Amino acid sequence: MRTVTNYFLVNLSFADLMMASLNCLFNFIYMLHSDWVFGVRYCQLSNFIANVTVAASVFTLTGISFDRYQAIVRPMRPRMSKTCSLIMIAVIWLSGMLLAIPCLLYSTTKEYRSKGILKTACLLSWPDGLPDVSYMDFIYQVLFFVVTYAVPMLGMTFFYSAMGRVLWGSRSIGELTQRQLDSIQSKRKVVKMFILVIVIFGICWLPYHSYFIYTHFDPSILYMKYVQHMYLGFYWLAMANAMVNPIIYYWMNAKFRSYFRTAILCRWRDTCFRRKRPLPDSPPDCISQSGSRSRSGIEEHNDSRGSTAVVWQRSWCRPPLAQRSQRPSSLASCPPCPRCPHRTYYDGKTTTILENEIPN
Repeated sequence: MRTVTNYFLVNLSFADLMMASLNCLFNFIYMLHSDWVFGVRYCQLSNFIANVTVAASVFTLTGISFDRYQAIVRPMRPRMSKTCSLIMIAVIWLSGMLLAIPCLLYSTTKEYRSKGILKTACLLSWPDGLPDVSYMDFIYQVLFFVVTYAVPMLGMTFFYSAMGRVLWGSRSIGELTQRQLDSIQSKRKVVKMFILVIVIFGICWLPYHSYFIYTHFDPSILYMKYVQHMYLGFYWLAMANAMVNPIIYYWMNAKFRSYFRTAILCRWRDTCFRRKRPLPDSPPDCISQSGSRSRSGIEEHNDSRGSTAVVWQRSWCRPPLAQRSQRPSSLASCPPCPRCPHRTYYDGKTTTILENEIPN
């Protein structure tokens, strides 16, 4: 799983998780009651996180597109290393933070009355006025749209168009081996998955960006009867992108699906946390009965060299060092421990050595 593409996928999932947990939940409560009850500090943080995660998501998608483009269209050039991908991820988050600084500086709360009830709004208060009359807000919205939507979408369209021509449009000379065919098929699946992610991203975020730009040219729309419902629809369509991406990864990425099942559904099974059990040829120095993990009081070990099933009692000790160096190859012929009783099962028969039978 530790590939460049998967590093970007984890980063994209982390950005979606931040958006869902630190912004969507609180904005849902705010829009449901039209009252911001979380204070001015979290108003600043919520707006800041919203823009940071949006920028991080789209920059990560662009980074994935570039990495796939290098691997498929220019396979002879050096690939992006894991260190380089981690540096790029750090640059992505720093760029998103720089782009979202105005939200941290100018977000505030304003009190207003609605039907005689005093409520609080969380909004951006620019130096030249509120968003509906501020020219600075319009410039910021246009800049945010260009940097986090228009330019990345154009770049990703170019990258995936070039990849599509290579994977589906080109013809190779001669017959391809099965390994080459499998490699091409795997690359096609990955490209299809990211094309779907980008198309859904474009559909989800275009109405939201368009709303803020259009309201600057026609502020009267802000006073329409159902404008709040329209804005909520655009907002939740944009936020739904954070929910859809993990579903796409699970559906179209076999490795992501396998590791997701292992991480989420194993529930402390042995496949997740494998217990180190002593091998038949090398029992531990001393295992006490209280420290054993077997409920039946017996530890079972299947000898891989034959059909002999060897079962050790919960308490045993290693033979002395001199005997250890001359250990026979067969476990059933090992001498009993001189300090504790043994019970050995082999070939369906039982041999019990009591304490008074242990040789001195």
